[in-house]
Amino acid sequence: MNRFPDRSQLGALMSRFPRAGRVEWLGVRPARDAPVEPREAIEAVEGRGVVGDRYAGRSGSRGVTLIQAEHLPVIAALSGLDGLDPMQLRRNVVVAGIPLIALKGRRFRIGEALFEGTGPCDPCSKMEAALGEGAYNAMRGHGGLCARVVEGGWIRRGDPVVHVD
Repeated sequence: MNRFPDRSQLGALMSRFPRAGRVEWLGVRPARDAPVEPREAIEAVEGRGVVGDRYAGRSGSRGVTLIQAEHLPVIAALSGLDGLDPMQLRRNVVVAGIPLIALKGRRFRIGEALFEGTGPCDPCSKMEAALGEGAYNAMRGHGGLCARVVEGGWIRRGDPVVHVD
């Protein structure tokens, strides 16, 4: 028996998710060095990004940034912290219950909006100032996902995060 699946089996495995995720936290970054502003809801605009966010209107591949809620304690532990606030990580959406990396190159819906995962959201040098020395490396592999907005709409805390075939 071959322990490695062929391409069709691998494709089928990669399209299965055990459950929907959910939005735990939302925020916008109004300017480069401005503090992140937490929100109960944000509006995503097709091809532009999140209304009020500094990246809105740029290339679109970073229209929204997401991070895995389950990774927050890992980042904190690797940074030598007891915990951290999502605002410190400068992402737009904190998602729980669905593996974000599995959404890279795939379409998914959050609330009213449709997204396509464009690639990893690697940490930046600001993480050293926000979390302390070594935080950049603590976040590597845990920085989350960037996505482009395919169809705009509102996203609210508690909304489901669902893979779309």
